[in-house]
Amino acid sequence: MRIDKYLWSTRYFKTRNMASVACKKGHVRINGNTVKPSREVYKQDKIVVRKNQINYEFSVLDVPPGRVGAKLVDLYRKDTTPKEAFDNSELLRLSKNHYRKKGVGRPTKKDRRDMEDYLDEAE
Repeated sequence: MRIDKYLWSTRYFKTRNMASVACKKGHVRINGNTVKPSREVYKQDKIVVRKNQINYEFSVLDVPPGRVGAKLVDLYRKDTTPKEAFDNSELLRLSKNHYRKKGVGRPTKKDRRDMEDYLDEAE
């Protein structure tokens, strides 16, 4: 089975086209090598998929006949993603709020209108 079809059938990507684009951009690696969407997947392959700034790591247990339900996905792959990858994404999310909190920084259009009304009243 092709890697793009495998990633779609095991529900890593919503569409097969999204899986193909990820392969073309170099976000998918099998056994340490970046692959094209047409690369075949075999049992015991180690796959790394970079999605949403997280490197998902898993190994292929079996090749599914087609797209499988969410409850059956674990029959075809074993997830080995380290917990630190998810912790790092949480830290990244929190650090974005650290630099600029909501309402601080450049005024919004509403803030500008309020300032203009205040200045007009003062004159």
